[in-house]
Amino acid sequence: MIVVMKKQASEKELERIKEFLVELDCDFHQSTGSERVILGVVGDTNTISVEQIRAQEGVLEVFRIPNED
Repeated sequence: MIVVMKKQASEKELERIKEFLVELDCDFHQSTGSERVILGVVGDTNTISVEQIRAQEGVLEVFRIPNED
């Protein structure tokens, strides 16, 4: 799963989404660019609602990575 944060997302909003992901038993890898922060989420993301993450403050978009099955 990929979480793309809005350009104007605050540090507080970023911390909140990271805490949310940890509470869901997931880990993440943060990539900070000049204009965006992207979180690559690892773990069992099949049970996570994309809409629930998308509704979090500061989140621009969420992409689910399909299984190869």
